[in-house]
Amino acid sequence: MLNLNYVAAQMQNIVERLKVGGHDKGARLEKARSLLALNEPEFTNLKDKVAQSLNTSPFLLTGPVEPLYTHVPPIAIPEDFSIIATDGSQIDVDRHQSTRCYLINIGQVRLDYGQKTEAQLESLPLLYAGDNDTVISSGHQVQMVEGPLLNLKRSVDECRHLKEMATELPPGQPALAVIDGSLIMWQLSSKEFPDFVVTELLDNGFMKYLDEMQALAQKQPLSLASYISFPRSVNVANTLRLLICPNDTADCSRHCGYKPVGQRPCDVLSGVQDQELFFELLGTGERSALFISQAKIVREKYAGHAVHFFYLKLEDEIARVEIPQWIARDKHKLDLTHALIFDQCQRGNGYPVALSEAHEQAVVSASDRENFQQLLATWLADEHISSASSAKSSRKKTKWL
Repeated sequence: MLNLNYVAAQMQNIVERLKVGGHDKGARLEKARSLLALNEPEFTNLKDKVAQSLNTSPFLLTGPVEPLYTHVPPIAIPEDFSIIATDGSQIDVDRHQSTRCYLINIGQVRLDYGQKTEAQLESLPLLYAGDNDTVISSGHQVQMVEGPLLNLKRSVDECRHLKEMATELPPGQPALAVIDGSLIMWQLSSKEFPDFVVTELLDNGFMKYLDEMQALAQKQPLSLASYISFPRSVNVANTLRLLICPNDTADCSRHCGYKPVGQRPCDVLSGVQDQELFFELLGTGERSALFISQAKIVREKYAGHAVHFFYLKLEDEIARVEIPQWIARDKHKLDLTHALIFDQCQRGNGYPVALSEAHEQAVVSASDRENFQQLLATWLADEHISSASSAKSSRKKTKWL
């Protein structure tokens, strides 16, 4: 049981620290905003410095594609258009059970607007069991699909089903395909997963479905985006640090490694988030400049799908919208993505209504999980298959005092 009286006694100290930190943060934020208005030579120098500092900067940088002070209003939305979205949830492998299986539930939504208004909402549960489904292998190497790896598998499934929905869209009608979260599969950039897992999920999975979406987009007015609500990104703010850095290349360990945090020149921008940077710059509905991700996994693995992004001002928050390179380089599709995402947020009280509905279709409740386990146990018993569980699992199901 949580002792709230004890917690309350500590809150005053936290409030006081936040007040002091807020004053310092405001000064750093004003400094960061003052750096956005670069002239053309300064902007070119910044892009060059980003390229030179990618392997030496300890901060994740981003490549500015448009002038930093850019703010673009949305175009008018088409009279007729469609929005498709997927989201997913899962029931993970229960390692205390002898039978290994997991379930991915995909929520699919298609919303048609215009002269023929229609909504299609569907929940598609996919059960995976057996060695072929519950592991990724290469030769004698085996990786169990569970935990973080199952999250990645679900993301691939979401993209696959989004592609399948895109093939059924009306030809010639503008459409936007959207998923929740980032297009960047960050977890695959860690050393936690071996190369054969990255190949299976990224090269043969996520990238394959993006290839197929791109092929569809070459034949019809289809756009693709991912949406991140209330982002905590600092990519642009980190890139502004290069304008403070007195060295030609931001080699921090070489030039500032001996200086404590807070005493480096660029620390005048520490703690600034991108959403704070653009909240005052953008008007409601406007997008920021376009940026390209310089994440190592994107540079090495995404090829023609290099992830670009912009920030979108809503009434009460800033959202981050990510798009693949083939959308970013097509002005019409970029403008269409911007307009339709903003329209979706207006219809959904600040969050894309298609994603909200996809989430509702995908969510797996606690009672759903319990019913799933009971159904699995019943089927195994009927087929005379052992479903032994660990002592720890049995203990959790037994009430004592």
